Amino acid sequence: MAINAVGLNRATYGDYATSADVVADKTTLSNSDFMTLLLVELQYQDPTEPTDTQQILTQTSQLASLEATDKTNKALEDLATSLSASHDFSTISAIGKTADLGSSAITTDEGNSSTFEIYFPSDISQGSVEITDADGNIIKTLDVDKNPAGVYQFTWNGTDDLNKQVDGGVYYASASYTDENNVAQTTKVGTYPIESVRFEGGKTLLKLGSSFIPLENIVEIY
Repeated sequence: MAINAVGLNRATYGDYATSADVVADKTTLSNSDFMTLLLVELQYQDPTEPTDTQQILTQTSQLASLEATDKTNKALEDLATSLSASHDFSTISAIGKTADLGSSAITTDEGNSSTFEIYFPSDISQGSVEITDADGNIIKTLDVDKNPAGVYQFTWNGTDDLNKQVDGGVYYASASYTDENNVAQTTKVGTYPIESVRFEGGKTLLKLGSSFIPLENIVEIY
């Protein structure tokens, strides 16, 4: 069976900003608002019953505490941003390594074809892809032609080796092949080289084969 190499074309996405009026948040009081209220309170106090000195000190202390809390919150926000940027940068170092999704499962609907990708880390001299059921029984064998190392796409028509349609469900795909040095090698669905890293919507996505996979879906990088 002939196999097709997965293309490496990448779409370019642009971010466009639109201008909008900024509305100040008046749902909370800042330390500046607190000071304004305190000064207004002092300005309009009853001259015959001035505000108690202890009360003024208490309110001033509260103002100092509010300002200290604001600074602490800002420092924590800056720290969180810094740690997030550091984590994102460290993920970039994974480019060129291999990611394992932890499963070689593929799904098929009865009567329909199923397409999947397998990464061959070495040049292929000859080999085959085996599709098995949950019990490890070989359902279908697909021939692999001589090809250089890379990610290749396969299409399974949903039949077994006797050309009988199988039930829809979850199956597993792996490959056995010999490389250019006539050494036996194995590989499977779910193991791919990391080609690039994308940051989108607060998530880190890794390009594996022709798909971008969330970082949290990857069980191992080596």
